[in-house]
Amino acid sequence: MYKQYIKRIIDFSLSLSALILLGWFIIIVALLLYIANGRSSVFFVQERPGINARIFKLIKFKTMNDKVDDEGNLLPDKDRLTSVGRVIRSLSIDELPQLINVLKGDMSLIGPRPLLVKYLPLYTKEQMRRHEVRPGITGWAQVNGRNAITHTQKFKYDVWYVDHLTFGLDVKILFMTIKKVFKREGISAEGQATIAAFDGTN
Repeated sequence: MYKQYIKRIIDFSLSLSALILLGWFIIIVALLLYIANGRSSVFFVQERPGINARIFKLIKFKTMNDKVDDEGNLLPDKDRLTSVGRVIRSLSIDELPQLINVLKGDMSLIGPRPLLVKYLPLYTKEQMRRHEVRPGITGWAQVNGRNAITHTQKFKYDVWYVDHLTFGLDVKILFMTIKKVFKREGISAEGQATIAAFDGTN
């Protein structure tokens, strides 16, 4: 009952309430990023696989600028991450626009993080099970290492969550997420500004 119906009702109600209450804050963050990003876009929109691997457009705050090298290629993430963007990422504020995705039904507040579409052919049959539920803004893998653990470890946590999804577990993840945000743990992988790409093995 919770997984099929109640979870979606809670997602819709909480995301709508959060967007109403935090609207003023989201506008302020957007203005700061507009300046930090050189008066370019403040939102990062990218296609991601959702429940049953259906593709949707994920929305995040854009924490990196569009600086390129002499050949026109984007600079590495660590060189494009602005000072404002670094603070916003460390506090997970960049995730706030995904409340719109939750409201639309693309995502849930809690579930496996939606990763890149190009990873789909690389998953094992077991790893693909992470798409049996809606992806989330936070999830079991995020409170157990976030970007500081390998993709393989992360997928194991994701599948475990799919098999053990309950209201009690979601509440536990929510409170663990709040704790992680305040402690700023697992924001990036070792030696990376964000996280290394998944190649089917790591």
